[in-house]
Amino acid sequence: MEIVMLEANSLGADVDLSIFEKLGHVTKYGQSDEENTPERVKNADVIIVNKVMMNEKTLAKASHVKMIAVTATGINIIDKEYTDRRGITVTNVGGYSTMSVAQHTFALALYLIHHMNYFDGYVKSGDYIKSDIFTNLGVTYHELYQKTWGIIGLGNIGKKVAQIAQTFGCRVIYYSTSGKNQNDLYERVDFDTICRESDVLSIHAPLNADTKNLIDREALQKMKKTAVLINVGRGSIVNEADLVEALESGKIAAAGLDVISEEPMKEGNPLMRIQDSEKLVVTPHIAWASTEARQRLTQEVYLNIEAFLRGERRNVV
Repeated sequence: MEIVMLEANSLGADVDLSIFEKLGHVTKYGQSDEENTPERVKNADVIIVNKVMMNEKTLAKASHVKMIAVTATGINIIDKEYTDRRGITVTNVGGYSTMSVAQHTFALALYLIHHMNYFDGYVKSGDYIKSDIFTNLGVTYHELYQKTWGIIGLGNIGKKVAQIAQTFGCRVIYYSTSGKNQNDLYERVDFDTICRESDVLSIHAPLNADTKNLIDREALQKMKKTAVLINVGRGSIVNEADLVEALESGKIAAAGLDVISEEPMKEGNPLMRIQDSEKLVVTPHIAWASTEARQRLTQEVYLNIEAFLRGERRNVV
């Protein structure tokens, strides 16, 4: 059994990948792209992949491939019509990063709400040494208690964020982008209401025709001037140029992003105009990537392949 891992670097050096050697001969590449992938997978029976497109171009030489194990939940990299036509089994992994993404959501929100950058800078600049008072009330922050936390996308991650927000004493409201999600534990509202009433608005939705550019200039103008926007869903749900304009003009207070429209970031991205971490914090798509989440992901991929080799269907998409 020839197993080819195309993007081992995406799983991290701190995760033990030797587990896959129990299943067959493993060839690991740190990173791959659409140009070098065809040659790399030509003898593969199983391909482990994260971001490289799996289509006729990349798989044309892979005459032996029987399975593609995606190290993610989304399968937008897969040309399903092509893989189905060739009888290639495709698996994914769901739910492995729920706790990690929920935790990062609050890391971004609390960093901004508590003005951590300002207070840390105040101390490290030496100004606190010169102070004649034990505290600093030059910048104030507010409790989450009795504030409204709005959630766009009430899937597993959205529900975990809702649960945590409630422990802070928040009123939780949510907007269903498909219009089909109904959860009796939380108050479902329309899009205008969630924009207008949220003190914190966090995004946990997939990118599709209903969500692309959902948060645009019109939506941002409806939000409170004190509102904090968090996006840990998909970058293109937020119109970045409109967000920068809203932050620069004070239409909203701050934003924390873990996802952007093009990853890694490209030159000329308007987000780079804002260097003030009091207004904007951007992390490089790491919300999913706690050590524990990556370990769970690796184990789940292993179990998917193991099941396939036994003739079982596990997480087949």
